[in-house]
Amino acid sequence: MKANNMNQYFDNFQPRMLMAVALAGLIGEFSFELYAWLVSPLLFGVALQPANLVIALTDMFTGVKLGYGAAFVVHFTIGALGFGLFTYLVRLLMPTKTLVAGLVAGGALWFVAQGMLAPLVGRTFMMGFGTYTQSSFVGHVGMTLIMSYLISVFLSVRAPHSQANSQANSGLTAD
Repeated sequence: MKANNMNQYFDNFQPRMLMAVALAGLIGEFSFELYAWLVSPLLFGVALQPANLVIALTDMFTGVKLGYGAAFVVHFTIGALGFGLFTYLVRLLMPTKTLVAGLVAGGALWFVAQGMLAPLVGRTFMMGFGTYTQSSFVGHVGMTLIMSYLISVFLSVRAPHSQANSQANSGLTAD
């Protein structure tokens, strides 16, 4: 890939984009946690607790045994920032396919959690495709659908000062 083609990808990383991704990620992860603790028990009979996976992975790789609260914060932060950024990157591949990008991002994150990380800490592949894994699919895909949609909305809204500048430059001011 030529250097000037690479610049188009780096030009996308600007404060407005970062704020859109961070805010969409925060709202999406908050929605995931509401689903995990309130809705999943009603639908599937199980609350999702990904902090337990964080505890196991941290212990495995560092020997440090995180408390549940610390592991929850780690997962929430990874979800809000990392999953939001991942969803944005998938959207770059499918800029006009907001819902498809959300489905792809969520499916990928679900597979990483249940198909790769869970077995790494000694659980069965996809945890036997039981209710926990099914609920996890709904949670991950739902979260990234929300993120993908919000990123699209946040990036399509023009800032008030840019509208004023556009009007001033076009001679259509409201004097």
